[in-house]
Amino acid sequence: MTIGIDLGGTKIEAVALDASGAEIFRERMATPRHDYAATITAVAALAARAGASLAKGQARQTGVGVAIPGTVSRVTGLIKNANSTWLNGKPLQSDLETALGRKVALANDANCFVLSEATDGAAAGAGTVFGVIAGTGVGGGVAVNGKVLQGAHGMAGEWGHNPLPRMSVEEMAEAPECWCGKRGCIESWISGPAMAADYERHSGKRLNAEHIALSQDPGARTAMTRFTERFARALALVVNILDPDVIVLGGGLSNIESLYRELPPLVERYAFNCEAPPLIIKNRHGDSSGVRGAAWLAPGCAP
Repeated sequence: MTIGIDLGGTKIEAVALDASGAEIFRERMATPRHDYAATITAVAALAARAGASLAKGQARQTGVGVAIPGTVSRVTGLIKNANSTWLNGKPLQSDLETALGRKVALANDANCFVLSEATDGAAAGAGTVFGVIAGTGVGGGVAVNGKVLQGAHGMAGEWGHNPLPRMSVEEMAEAPECWCGKRGCIESWISGPAMAADYERHSGKRLNAEHIALSQDPGARTAMTRFTERFARALALVVNILDPDVIVLGGGLSNIESLYRELPPLVERYAFNCEAPPLIIKNRHGDSSGVRGAAWLAPGCAP
């Protein structure tokens, strides 16, 4: 058995998988926001309950993998680039290993998502897979032949903090400030909160992303057109650099069905002579992909 934990900004989820990928245990709880010590305690408690769920004689537990909304610095060993900002600068891996009493593997949540979908998800068997998480934030991960591409600094796939390509004069003037300190990041244009903020800027009304996507109000339809076109420009950048066999969408915004019809031809238009629309598909495991990928990541687990 292997345990996966998805340490998100609003929830922490744990699963235990057997060697076939079948779930033995699942539980989620609210994240103790802005409280690092309580976050460690919560993760340790979930891992302990997952381990205790095993019946006597079941497969040996092999390790714990944790999906995090950031990455581990190769220089300091501390967390960096986490939008759950109370994790930044903390020795999360060593603190979790002390609390759990075992080895822990950490990876960016988008890397865990793409590992899950490339292992036994919607992109299983594909050569090069780009995984997108678009929800509260925007992240990306790359899997090649079923293995996550980490990069020299653990930053591979961090697509959400590139500037939005081909910004118009109007977009440059209103480019939103990102939590990372820069302006006009892809995340600040095509996340769920960004869609809501864009709609409010243009209409003076407040709606969340889910309601904007479903609304037939002309202002909401125009906001969705802007959102989809910006999403396509951002993905064209990925296609030009990586040319993935499959792009898998995850996160709350992956439930917008129109994206699968409208994005491919738009991405083809903005990409450099790719001669065909890219294959853009919905994830198989829904919001469980991150936690399943964390389980596949766990020490001793070889999916």
